[in-house]
Amino acid sequence: MKLLPRRSLLATALLCLTFIMSAQAAEIDGPALLASPLRTEADRQADAGRRPLDLIRFAGVQPGMTVLDIVSGGGYTAQIMALAVGPQGKVYAQASRSRETLDKRLAANPQANFEPLVRPLEDLYPADLPRVDIATLILNYHDIAYSPIDRSKMNRAIFGALKPGGKLVLIDHAAKAGSGTNDSKTLHRIDEQTVRSELTAAGFVLEAEGEFLRNPQDPREQVFSDMKMPADRFALRFVKPK
Repeated sequence: MKLLPRRSLLATALLCLTFIMSAQAAEIDGPALLASPLRTEADRQADAGRRPLDLIRFAGVQPGMTVLDIVSGGGYTAQIMALAVGPQGKVYAQASRSRETLDKRLAANPQANFEPLVRPLEDLYPADLPRVDIATLILNYHDIAYSPIDRSKMNRAIFGALKPGGKLVLIDHAAKAGSGTNDSKTLHRIDEQTVRSELTAAGFVLEAEGEFLRNPQDPREQVFSDMKMPADRFALRFVKPK
């Protein structure tokens, strides 16, 4: 058996140590993230139902990444992502119009890595900005389904905003299988298979399903806000092929 020279062994050891230290540096401190003073009391109250750390893990968020949060609303998800990607990363919070709650959030705590992006859903990301690592669309696809929005055009715009190999993470309230978009306006739910079909038609490939928000006891017959139990929610991670 041929032994490596001492210098080679030392170089290999240093390389391994550098890799380990880099991996440790990339880890996200979940408790510190949730406790950040940049988050609002409303954010903290929503955490039990939204499972933000599970979302970060499922999405594969790492410090330094660029994230596009679509239909950002008051900025709950965008704020979590901005904290997760850190000062070297960037989060764009897309909305079709300026949102007072989001504006108040950033007025109270301006953040260089957290930027509102007021653009229509069919053209949601500027062509001159760098492509993003991750896009998130959380609890809003069902609303888009009953709005006068061309979803196929929107989905192609999301696809175009991502880097090759970039991920789209979508979460929504589950409707009964086979219901399509019939319950989108009345129950604020959507059929999971409909979402899968529409996004794969835009070029996405389904990569993973998350179970962290599922509730098999939910009969899927009520608006989630009227229920005494958590609504059944599906989490899907799509990838833009390289």
